[in-house]
Amino acid sequence: MKLDDDDDGDGAAGGRMNRIGGTCSKDNIVIFQGPTNPLPDGIPTYTVQILNVCVSGCSISNIHLSCGWFSSARLINPRLFKRIFYDDCLVNNGEALSPGESLSFQYANTFRYPLSVSSIACL
Repeated sequence: MKLDDDDDGDGAAGGRMNRIGGTCSKDNIVIFQGPTNPLPDGIPTYTVQILNVCVSGCSISNIHLSCGWFSSARLINPRLFKRIFYDDCLVNNGEALSPGESLSFQYANTFRYPLSVSSIACL
């Protein structure tokens, strides 16, 4: 499985991966997304990995993504990722991702959703 180096979820590779220092910003949250094996009924599936690429001193919580009308034919643990409102999805139930920490989930839909960071809180 190859995941795109894509920090804004638009499918274009080339996200900035070299984060040095403790400055906290939404640029420290990077989203990788790529296709995986389809469901048995043929619905495409995608794996999403969300990482805090900050090296140290910047735990990030309340990570919200722009996600449109995100939905999935495959159940996603709502503590990992859930749509709250149109174009507002919450990551990790609002809990912090520590420096270097990541989480991943899979979703199934007929198309790939563009996902991008809309807001965060620095701890």
